[in-house]
Amino acid sequence: MTLDDLNDALADHAGELDDELTVGLDRETRQELAFLLAAFDGDAGELVRRGVHTLFRSAVDTGDLDFHLRGAYDVTYDEYLMGATRDTYDEQRDTRPPDPNDGNRYHR
Repeated sequence: MTLDDLNDALADHAGELDDELTVGLDRETRQELAFLLAAFDGDAGELVRRGVHTLFRSAVDTGDLDFHLRGAYDVTYDEYLMGATRDTYDEQRDTRPPDPNDGNRYHR
């Protein structure tokens, strides 16, 4: 799979999600959510939104997201953000070694 496949999958999944999402809760999740609601005095929707952000950030920071993206789409999150795979990016960059006589070689 490719970066284009990932973009297609993101568009499909985003289209499937409504502004409102109904999720069934098991007993453990319900109990944990009740604790969070009591502790943070928030509403369930806000806590779920914060939970998604936290899970996403954790997956990015630990490399877990890249691991799964590489396995499914052969891309990383950084490559998705760049809009090109590392190979494509490297091919498009000027890969000539810097001229040692060029006084601006560190300012590329």
